[in-house]
Amino acid sequence: MMIYWQLFCVYTKIGIFGFGGGYAMLSLIQHEVVEKHQWLTSQQFTDIVAISQMTPGPIGINSATYIGYTATGNIWGSTIATFAVCFPSFLLVLLISYFYEKFKTNKYVAAAFSGLRPMTVGLIAAAGLMLMNEENFIDYKSVIIFAGSFFLSWKYRIHPILMICIAGSAGLIIYW
Repeated sequence: MMIYWQLFCVYTKIGIFGFGGGYAMLSLIQHEVVEKHQWLTSQQFTDIVAISQMTPGPIGINSATYIGYTATGNIWGSTIATFAVCFPSFLLVLLISYFYEKFKTNKYVAAAFSGLRPMTVGLIAAAGLMLMNEENFIDYKSVIIFAGSFFLSWKYRIHPILMICIAGSAGLIIYW
């Protein structure tokens, strides 16, 4: 029963402080789930992030669902973690939408939003760097797949889903 309360508290905190979306949340999720509570290993976390990226929906919510299930072994853990990560944002958006129209021209509100933008970029970059740990460090083959994917999507405007399929097939051929 204690694990459910811990999941609720951890994911409520992540939901409250997860400015910038799911990618910005990843460093906080990793700190809480891998380092602090040790519900997952670093490799398991990386695998869950990869699965969360491939499945439809926001990565923060998808990872909460998978991690909740992995930590508890049942659907209640998934439900609690998913609800806890969504609820603070729901309340915040409800509150902001009520007051935004009134304060959108306020210089302090505009300054606060201007400060949040670069912080969000930094959190997303931190999440990317945290995924490159010793167990999951990117090798030259991965760099080649990345460079090829980047070039093809930039030069030829290949659809992202097709690019995922091409990169996955290249990984299967190279690593198998």
